[in-house]
Amino acid sequence: MSTERPVVFDGHNDVLTRLMRAGGLPAAQQFVDGSPFHVDLPKAREGGFGGGFFAVWVASPSGAGDPFLAMADGSYDLPLPPPLSAEEALDDVFAEISILIRLEELGALSICTSVSALRSCLAEGRIAAILHLEGAEAIDGDLHVLDVLYRAGLRSLGPVWSRNTRFADGVPFRFPSSPDIGNGLTEDGVRLIKRCNELGIMVDLSHLNERGFDDAAALSNAPLVATHSNAHAVCPHARNLTDRQLDVIAASGGVVGLNFAGAFLREDGRMRSDVSDSVILRHLDHLLHHLGEDGVAIGSDFDGAVVPSQIKDVSGLPVLIDVMRAHGYGDTLVEKICHKNWLNLLERTWR
Repeated sequence: MSTERPVVFDGHNDVLTRLMRAGGLPAAQQFVDGSPFHVDLPKAREGGFGGGFFAVWVASPSGAGDPFLAMADGSYDLPLPPPLSAEEALDDVFAEISILIRLEELGALSICTSVSALRSCLAEGRIAAILHLEGAEAIDGDLHVLDVLYRAGLRSLGPVWSRNTRFADGVPFRFPSSPDIGNGLTEDGVRLIKRCNELGIMVDLSHLNERGFDDAAALSNAPLVATHSNAHAVCPHARNLTDRQLDVIAASGGVVGLNFAGAFLREDGRMRSDVSDSVILRHLDHLLHHLGEDGVAIGSDFDGAVVPSQIKDVSGLPVLIDVMRAHGYGDTLVEKICHKNWLNLLERTWR
């Protein structure tokens, strides 16, 4: 077994939102110099973080309290935040994309729109960033904004965060619960999935409820993806995927990224950092059983969740690699989970 650790390409982080809240464009320098966030350049170099999907996410208006605090209890049912209009969402979407562009200007990363560019970045030690939209509130019914964002580099999209949009219903943060909550895709949602397929934009099903998932699965001609979701059989959270959903993803040749959020890992659904290695491995083993070695990846949710204390941030990614190896995962499988499965999936999805 090799002593070298493979580079990690991650399915989801929220550092752009963190930087926007920390001051916007001027805060981008924190990413370069070092920050209190999970993802920045010094931590990436320390932990072998090669890049991933950088999410653009619009927060709901304040006043609902701290959701992480509410999710620290053994059971909870957080109501879905009210929908946002495109006008409300666009400012934050543009602000976060501009931060990503500034990070590229500072030499901290490269925004990639092709797999060849991703591979070059990983080979040369540059952070590779995929522009991802988490929740499509900013997109209009005619999909004009989608076409503009595609030209700006958008290559991955989730129709919803856990908040309803004109395209679909989101799944709430509820534990314990089935993901079978709410309605499926709307007519606009059907057109959104079709247009993403046409453009080669990867569609992320992570925050869709079960009906929306089924609608998208029946409609899409691309491999199905959940960038940051876990196994419902291990942790019965509404945000996690049932065995039936995992089998549907497997049949499409798709991929699921393991989410590090404590609430989606722990059997008791609590958003806490004391998560045992054995629980993480239970999720990985379960995902591998249903999806096979080519269908499991990492989708950390760094900067968007409370993550296991032994990992802490991107500098701690070697801890997970060592845990997988000690569990008996060979070099080939570890390399697939760390980055190869994402790259292979995108080769079959992007145009």
